[in-house]
Amino acid sequence: LSGTGKTTLSTESGRALIGDDEHCWDDKGVFNIEGGCYAKCIGLSQEREPEIFSAIRFGSVLENVVFDSETRVVDYDDNSITENTRGCYPINYIDNAAIPCLGSHPTNIILLCCDAFGVLPPVSRLTVSQALYYFISGYTAKVAGTEMGVTEPTATFSACFGSAFLVWHPLKYAALLAQKMTEHSTNAWLINTGWTGGSFGQGKRIKLKHTRAIVDAIHSGELLEAEYDTLPEFGLHVPTKCTKVPEKILFPKKTWQDKTAYDDKANFLAELFNENFKQIGSPESEEMVALMKEIKQAGPVLHK
Repeated sequence: LSGTGKTTLSTESGRALIGDDEHCWDDKGVFNIEGGCYAKCIGLSQEREPEIFSAIRFGSVLENVVFDSETRVVDYDDNSITENTRGCYPINYIDNAAIPCLGSHPTNIILLCCDAFGVLPPVSRLTVSQALYYFISGYTAKVAGTEMGVTEPTATFSACFGSAFLVWHPLKYAALLAQKMTEHSTNAWLINTGWTGGSFGQGKRIKLKHTRAIVDAIHSGELLEAEYDTLPEFGLHVPTKCTKVPEKILFPKKTWQDKTAYDDKANFLAELFNENFKQIGSPESEEMVALMKEIKQAGPVLHK
């Protein structure tokens, strides 16, 4: 889903880049099927995203940007045409790209979402059942610059983070994911790149440097050794500490001035999840019925 941070977070000088989207996981490992990246360019700078900034050069394609007609210098802060300014470039324009775009079986899977309600923590460690629940739910918020007419974030659910492309029932993909995770002892994480300290309009977007630090802590193994508390409404396991991340933001309720308002918003989001899960439809086989029941139990619980 657009606007969650896939391109920004996957492009990191300390890690080889296989791709920013459209990956496959087979018996040999992970591979990418695009051969390039499609980055949001609004606010792009050398300081914040040096790899992407440097990748936009001769041979890349820019969309919806404003530039000086004489110098041809792009103003990445100009949104007069649209917030949805884009840059497309071949993957070999990233210095540390893995060519060919292949990788081994993953140690960690990160599910990304952009929670505009400021309810979900910036990182949670997921059980297999929880990973399947959030994978099937495909929750995020449509944010400005991702679709025409979207000017402020709105909640959206897209099964397996790509419902428009599914040919089978979402549970079939969930079962395949569970098989792969179990076979390769893969850890799963939910990272929220959305709001903290309140919902959109009151809180602020989680800082990129904090999300990057979380991703680093996952890959280094730090968060595997961390102590955890549980987020009551969602049953999510949240680390109590993470290097270079303020402890306060790890538990969203602590960042809200109005704690009752947070509880109300958490219940509201939990209800959205529950209502969405009802739309998935009934599986055909008894085996899939049992899997669906297990996955449903891993979802949020409403507190009346």
